Parts: sequence; C-alpha cells; structure tokens
Amino acid sequence: MAVAPRDRAAPAGAPLSDRQPGVRAPTRPAAAARRPPWSRRAGRRRRVVTAAATTSADDGAADRRRLARGGALSFVGSAVSAGLGFAATIVITRTLGDDGAGQVLQLVAVLTIALSFGRLGMDSVGVWLLPRLEADPAHVRPAVLLQLAVALAGGLVAGLVVAVLLPRVGIPVDATLLRLSAVALPFGCVALVALAALRGLGGLRGYVVIGSVALPVVRVIALLAAAVLVATPLALGLAWAVPLIVVAVVAVAALLWRVGRLRPASGWLPDRALARQSLGYAAPRTLSAVLEQGLLWLDVLLVGLLAGSAAAGDYGAASRLIAAGLIIDTALRVVVSPRFSALLHEGRRAETQALYRTAAGWLVVFSSPVYIVLAIFGPLVLTWFGDDFDDAAPALAVLCAGAIVTFLAGNVHSLLLMSGRSGWAAANKAVVLALNVAANLLLVPLLGITGSAIAWAGAMLLDAVLASLQVRLLLGIRPHLGHVLGALAVPLALVGIPGGALRVALGATPFSLALSVLIGGVALLVWARVDGRRHQLDELVAAFRRQG
Repeated sequence: MAVAPRDRAAPAGAPLSDRQPGVRAPTRPAAAARRPPWSRRAGRRRRVVTAAATTSADDGAADRRRLARGGALSFVGSAVSAGLGFAATIVITRTLGDDGAGQVLQLVAVLTIALSFGRLGMDSVGVWLLPRLEADPAHVRPAVLLQLAVALAGGLVAGLVVAVLLPRVGIPVDATLLRLSAVALPFGCVALVALAALRGLGGLRGYVVIGSVALPVVRVIALLAAAVLVATPLALGLAWAVPLIVVAVVAVAALLWRVGRLRPASGWLPDRALARQSLGYAAPRTLSAVLEQGLLWLDVLLVGLLAGSAAAGDYGAASRLIAAGLIIDTALRVVVSPRFSALLHEGRRAETQALYRTAAGWLVVFSSPVYIVLAIFGPLVLTWFGDDFDDAAPALAVLCAGAIVTFLAGNVHSLLLMSGRSGWAAANKAVVLALNVAANLLLVPLLGITGSAIAWAGAMLLDAVLASLQVRLLLGIRPHLGHVLGALAVPLALVGIPGGALRVALGATPFSLALSVLIGGVALLVWARVDGRRHQLDELVAAFRRQG
C-alpha cells in the first residue's frame, strides 16, 4: 500500500517513536517512462498500483467496520448515559420546581465549566497521543502519569477558584453549596482524564461501562436519595457532585490495569520531549475545552443573571433535552477521534476522508429524528419536568433546529483536534463564545429564553462553519454537503412529516407522540433495509448483531 509522507500528518514536536522518515516513492527512470503501456514491466506496475488501491479500499472498509463495532458499543453507553441524565434532570426539577432547579442547574453549569478547565487539556492529549504511542509502549506509562498529575493539579486549582472566588462575584448559587461541591473537582478531573486515557489505549468497553453507565447510575441513585430524605438545593447539588469521587478511584484502577497489560519496559517519569509535546498540545486545548463548555452551559448562567433562577430552570431543562439527544454524536466521537488521530498520523488522507464521510451520514440520519420529534412535541415533553416548564417550548424548538444544522458538518471538530490543530480549535471557540455572550446580552432582555436559544444556535452554526473551512484548507478534507443533505432529507420526510401531521390532527398528546415515534421508527428501518447501503448501514447493522 502506498504511504503518504508522514510530515504532512504529524504535527511539530512529534514523539521519538514518530520521528521516522516518510516512505518515498521510488524515482522512475526515464527509460521506464518511455516503455509502452503494454510492456511486461508496465503490466507489473499496473498490478502493483491495482493491489495498492485494493489494499486501501480494504483498509477503508476495515475502518468502517471498526467504526460500526465501536459505535454500537458506544451508542449503548451514550444512550444509557443520556437516559439517566434526563432522569437526573427530572428528579431535580420535580423535587425543587423551576426556581430551586435553576439553582442546582446553575451549580452544574459552574462545575462543568470548572471541570473543563481543571483537566488542562489532558483528556484530549490522551485521545490524541496514546494511539500514536501504541507502537512504542515505553512512552505510555510516563505519558499516563503526566496526564493524571496535571489533571490533579488543575482540579485543585479549579476547586479553589470555585470555593473561594465564585461566592464573591454574585453568581445566584448558594455559597455553601459552591464550597462543598468544589471538593469533588480534583477527583472529577482525574476521573475524566483517566477515562480519556483508557479510551485512547483502546479500552472502549471500560470507558463506556465506567463513564457512561456507572457514573450516571450512581448519580441518579444519589439524587433520588437526596430527594426523598432532604429535598433541598444543597442536598441535590451535592448528590450530583459526590459521585465523581467514587468514579475517580475506579477509573484510575482500570487505567493502571490497562497500562500494565502493555508490559512497558521503562519507568514512570516522562522525559522532557514527551512533557513538552503533551503540554504544547494541551495548552490551547484547555482554552478550547473551557470555551466549549461555556457554549453549552454559560447560557444557563447568563439567563439566571439576566432573568432570574426560574427562567434559568426553564432554559436549563430545555438545554438538557438537547444534551440528552446527543447520543449518536457522542457515540461516534468516542470511536472516530482516536482513529482520526492514527490515520492522519500515518498520512492516510483518503481513508480519513471516507471515515469522516461515513460517520457524518450516520450522525445526520440517526441524530436528527430525536430533535425533529422534540421540536414538534416540545410542549408535551417539557411537562415531564413539571407544570412550570412548558413556557420553554419555543426555545426548545430553536435549540433543536440549531442542533440539526450543526450535524451537517459531522465530527469536524474531532477531525480538527486529532490533526494536532488544537490552537485553531481554541481560536474558533473564543470567537464563537464572544458572539454567544454578546447575542445573549442583546436578545435575552428582548425575547427571554428564546433569545438565548437563538444566540446558542447561531454560535453553533458559526463554530461548525469555521471548523469545516479549516479542515478543508489545512487537511484537504471536505464535508460532502450533498451527501449529508441527502441524509437529512430522510428523517425530515420519514419522521418530520408524519409527526407534524399527527401533532396537527391529534394535538401534543402522549398518544400522538407514541404514534409518531412508532411510525417514524418503522419508516427508518424500512428505508435502512431498502436504501441504506449508500450510507454503509449494512455494516452498522451487522455490528449491532455481533454486539448482541
């Protein structure tokens, strides 16, 4: 198989194991160029080229099968996590109402943003770097130790900021709750970095079981206990934070066991080159991660500051529905990110393009139906949180439309990050967050939480456009807009039209919702059977069967 020169794929400062000369194509003699195409040697060259193309195609099919198998497992974990996250939000809102729930959801926003800072980009380093070190296990243990140590230090700093500084800046969250919950931040940072490292080393099953199942299960149990025994914002806020401590212990133990299986020959201390490479990648990624979580959660804090805790509760409930719908996106990102890193490092741009295109089609086909149904039946779904939350239906519809549009770019953010361009991603997030904050300050006083939803949707669209342009210019990989638009037409026709008709005919009732889900689901299954081969859905179905 022809291998592209690696200097186009690996970023500056690659580890020692990566500093190998690229494979150069042999220089063809002038006499060979003059041989007629029917000569024996020319025939042999054609067979070599054909064999290389066949090998490349086989590799692309193997990547799709790997994506399908890993995506099936990750989908199950993401579905469980999203379902339990939705259940946790219902426990909070049903127990406390919109005002009390607004306080807890604002606390969740603070802790989530603090966790994104405290990790100091080490979770992304694990996913990006560790797949590249599999061929050089001697560097794995030092890399893992560095990631955990930096995450612990960052978590301690984040905890101090939340406990000491935030109670003094006027955030409408109880100061005692902020101080007590800040204790969990160092553990949470270590847990999330350990899970990312486990994922980077190929331990997808452990990553899913611990991060996507165990953590939300323990959190829901803690919330239910707090709701029954105490039923105060302080108790439920702590119930959300404390499970991070338990998961940290389990995640680190699983990671160390995984590293031990590699039988590395070296010690644990990282050398200067490894530390420089890891920290160089992590520095802009830290900023990018904070800005990412700011885009997801800052709206809740801004709404609380501008419109009060009750409005923050309404908007927080609607935005949690959007987060719960990111099942497919999360599942695919977990699988494709390490694979993108490995393929780009090896210079295999054609396979990267094919994998990106396939994953984008799957993302649009299977994620869009969730948001189409939520947009149509928003007033009904929001009543599951309580009778005070149906005012958020227009905001939910705008959020759903924004999410669907951003899916058209596929996993473009993962592709940009795994190419080593963490600085570009951070710059994107800075621009997008600035736009989001400005739009919130302008629109929330005029339109309430619907204005905040418009600001978020516009920011997400800009983020996807910027990343798509950069991936095309820097990597030569383009999104295939016609492919994803064709994929979007499927759920719009098979789910949107029947759902809209039933909503008009029967209203937003549990029966019409159930009937819409049934009709849309059956229609998608029939389509996948008849015409799904164009999106490689046969490989996805086969993978689910093997998982079962």
